Amino acid sequence: MRYLPLSAADRTAMLGVIGAGSIDELFADVPADARLSGPIADLPSHASEMAVERHMGELAAKNLSAAHAPFFLGAGAYRHHVPATVDHIIQRGEFLTAYTPYQPEIAQGTLQVLFEFQTQVARLYGTDIANASMYDGSTACWEAILMAARITKRGKAVISGGLHPHYLATVQTMAKFTGDTIDARLPRLEAEPDDAETISAIDGDTSCVVVQYPDILGRIPDLAAIAEAAHAKGALLIAVVTEPVTLGLIEAPGNLGADIVVGEGQSIGVGLQFGGPYLGLFGCREKYVRQMPGRLCGQTVDADGKRGFVLTLSTREQHIRREKATSNICTNSGLCALAFSVHMSLLGGEGLARLARINHARAKATIAKLSAIPGVSVLNTAFVNEACVILPGDAREAVHALVAHGVLGGVSLGRLYPDAPQLHAGLLITATECTTDADIDRLAEGLEAVLEGVSA
Repeated sequence: MRYLPLSAADRTAMLGVIGAGSIDELFADVPADARLSGPIADLPSHASEMAVERHMGELAAKNLSAAHAPFFLGAGAYRHHVPATVDHIIQRGEFLTAYTPYQPEIAQGTLQVLFEFQTQVARLYGTDIANASMYDGSTACWEAILMAARITKRGKAVISGGLHPHYLATVQTMAKFTGDTIDARLPRLEAEPDDAETISAIDGDTSCVVVQYPDILGRIPDLAAIAEAAHAKGALLIAVVTEPVTLGLIEAPGNLGADIVVGEGQSIGVGLQFGGPYLGLFGCREKYVRQMPGRLCGQTVDADGKRGFVLTLSTREQHIRREKATSNICTNSGLCALAFSVHMSLLGGEGLARLARINHARAKATIAKLSAIPGVSVLNTAFVNEACVILPGDAREAVHALVAHGVLGGVSLGRLYPDAPQLHAGLLITATECTTDADIDRLAEGLEAVLEGVSA
């Protein structure tokens, strides 16, 4: 039975209250060419459960998955080994079925997990505090910009050209509704990051400077220099980390002057999962804690002097008056945060550093192999586990051709920047602990064959 509790009169009354003439007006922000005017023509109206399962299985079989081919994709989503222990623990009933604790002090186990998670993120990022997670990296980036605007009472965000274009798109979409000015630029195919250009854009109206670390091309910007320039103008530095494993090898952003550090936590404990759900991480200086979005779990003692945990700060609109909220994001990806925390506990500080070194060694071996191929050059002078190589033609063509060789051969910049032809020769290559010598050989052999075919 369909559940339609509202009558036509009810809907008309509701539209009148919000000042909309029709339900269609509620979708005005969705581009017209993305809206359906009716049912999908070639989609059957019904089918049996077995038929649907069979059909979906046939569609899934067309995918070349990360587990069944040499895999060199990255650009914000990374394939790492997730120990079986992680899945075992997060599927325990008390964790798997837990949701936001609206009577938080009753859920002591959930609060303790989040408290430990916050501690891990703060240490990873080099910040004084961290919240109990966000939705994902891109929305955490936008929340950081909003936070900086509240702190500085300014409305201009300077965006480094090295920020992931999908993060930038999220920021630009949200800024349409707040009136913030987003001063963004494209990356350049140069060995060094665009630090000087970023610094030159900072002025007295700037609330924050947003810098990805390492950046979208795998380069490592000088956060300390950018932080000094930003602070001189009264602005904050927001560092964005899309690959947290790299922080096992390079200095934490908070230790280099970043005021707010955000990013994606997927690499630790969370699989690729066809793009989600993922996990937003958020840390900052303690003096800004009351402007931090999300929730903050704290440690205390109960009436008997025993260790206990409380929801110290909750700034979401679900918990307090809407106009006082710092965020209206209504999830903290709690299960993914638990997976992150379990995996991080298994690694420990030394394990994370060792994992980062293995990633770096695998990436060095991969890039060295590719650089020996005629026509291929390496952009980076420094990288951790992701670097950019330059091909003699459009890298998108090479990526598609490599699939025929059974290789998922990186992320083309043409895919990320379709309207910037000056970037289309770039190919992002990522290697992790999952990358074998055989994988590297197949990538090199496949790419060499593809380029020979193009030149022929």
